[in-house]
Amino acid sequence: MNAPESAELAAPPVQMPHTPLPDYYRDEAEHQRFLRRIFDETASDYDRIERVLAMGTGPRYRRMALQRGGLAPGDKVVDVGIGTGLVAREVCALIGAAGSLVGVDPSPGMLKQVTLPGVQLRVGRAEQLPCADGEADFLSMGYALRHVSDVGRSFAEFHRTLRPGGRLLILEISRPESRIGNALLKAYMRTLVPVIARVVARERATTELWRYYWDTIEACIAPAQIVAALEAAGFEQVRRHTEVGIFSEYSAVKPELK
Repeated sequence: MNAPESAELAAPPVQMPHTPLPDYYRDEAEHQRFLRRIFDETASDYDRIERVLAMGTGPRYRRMALQRGGLAPGDKVVDVGIGTGLVAREVCALIGAAGSLVGVDPSPGMLKQVTLPGVQLRVGRAEQLPCADGEADFLSMGYALRHVSDVGRSFAEFHRTLRPGGRLLILEISRPESRIGNALLKAYMRTLVPVIARVVARERATTELWRYYWDTIEACIAPAQIVAALEAAGFEQVRRHTEVGIFSEYSAVKPELK
């Protein structure tokens, strides 16, 4: 006996990047409102804080990660979670005038901070990208995976948006494997970073954002689960490269048509 059609068409289970965080929101609707508020309110401070925390090394690292991910001159790129354009700036430098970049982000406040000539900005979420099938040669996501609502659905959208043979690069911060390393990073993110934010930032919400950052890092699903989700979405050559034990680079390729 055949199963009911509704069962065959049932949506796959939601795969959250981390458990719900009741200190910030209680359900998914509140989660989306929280993210919209926190990023809109802190957008004007974001780059200033990042420069202090990374001690000026951020641009060089992002450019090297994009090169390791296979970004090439002339590529058509979709940058998901473009934010203020930190990753996008390095993308533009590498693809040159022959390339193109579309930046997608759910926060209008963040998008207003992007000042990159020729970049097309679109309001949207990873789970439902405002992009055509096969639009991109390369898709990047910088430190935004922890903020999506459904990892599997997001990866399916990344797969749809890339052309056959297109490349994917996801940058994330991962919790250190050692207990001591985890304790040190937690102390830094939960104690020192909020103090820096209070001194440097103009918006009070910036301190809350950086506390939230650590809590999402600590609760995030394991790297092996991210790799498995990329493979389940249809990607090949899925790899994880790490720098300093905490900066994860997930790279993958959409298979060529056979």
